Amino acid sequence: MSEIKVNSIKGVGASAAAITVNNSDGTCTANITNNLSNRNVVINGAMLINQRSSSYTSTGEEYTLDRFEHRTGSGFTFDTTTTQDSSAPDGFSKSLKITPDSTQTPTGSHNAMIGQLVEADNLIRFAHGTSSAKKAVLSFYAKSASQNNGHQYTVQLNKLASSGQYYYVNKAFTVTSSWQRFTIAFAADTSNDITTGNGEGFRILFHLADGSSDIGSEKSTWTAANGNFAVTGQSNFMDNTSNEFYLTGVQLEASDSDVATDFEHRSFGQELQLCKRYFVRWNKSGTNRYTYSGGYSSHGTSAFIDFDFSPEMRATPTASSTSDANITNSSWSHLSSDCAIYIGTATQSGSAARVFNAVDFSAEL
Repeated sequence: MSEIKVNSIKGVGASAAAITVNNSDGTCTANITNNLSNRNVVINGAMLINQRSSSYTSTGEEYTLDRFEHRTGSGFTFDTTTTQDSSAPDGFSKSLKITPDSTQTPTGSHNAMIGQLVEADNLIRFAHGTSSAKKAVLSFYAKSASQNNGHQYTVQLNKLASSGQYYYVNKAFTVTSSWQRFTIAFAADTSNDITTGNGEGFRILFHLADGSSDIGSEKSTWTAANGNFAVTGQSNFMDNTSNEFYLTGVQLEASDSDVATDFEHRSFGQELQLCKRYFVRWNKSGTNRYTYSGGYSSHGTSAFIDFDFSPEMRATPTASSTSDANITNSSWSHLSSDCAIYIGTATQSGSAARVFNAVDFSAEL
């Protein structure tokens, strides 16, 4: 019988042993130094949640799949359609798919991006501005269509310090028509902190097209600037309407190493609850729509209704409705932090009660 005796086991490049062996009694101790859950500060990274619509045709800035935003810079016409797609790498079921609806050529400081803004209090674990600062390890899966196979795009990470100064790092990546997992370890920053609170702390920006003024050398250390910056060699995603970009498995974690852990899969229910901190669609349809007798009370020529949110939203939300002709959309306004809204034209007409069936509440960053 062969026998191997060791004092400890650790991976290549690890600073501490993963398993320590007690030579006196043969017991083994696992040295777990990182959280096994809640590692990923990105919400809806697997693109499971899509509360707003089945398809998004955008030219400017708009939220699409939950927590992910269609973003532009300097008024660029980012004319695209975004959908939740069933193409996905093994272990995933959904992805964000975006394709151009017209060809566009960015100039100057034009930008076209897919992004997520991360709430600052979720980033305290990175300990930036201290001697214990962690690296920001970003991992994601991406692929292209055959038309834009080999395109180079850029991922940029911005942070906001407590001083109000923005800092950024960025890195180029090259897509192919097959799914790849990319891992990028952005440097720990012991000099500049990350602000706290319920506002933005990080921006994760996937650049798909940029004008020449915003294309330059890669920044591997945190650089003071507030802007959108791509890396030299950036391709123009908008150069052909047959181009496609797919994205899923987006994860950002604090780490002492350059290695990304496996993607943290949360349940659908957990992910939905996290998304509802930022966006909720309150929906009643058909015969279950709320009327004066069912959901709110009349106050002269107007009406009020109170909403309770679970989970609590990030901030006082704005309310809007586009689904019911009985409500003049421009009259919706938020009144107070307890989420009462004023419906300026919800008045009774004869014996018929006014009804409404859908309201969007947004507290996005």
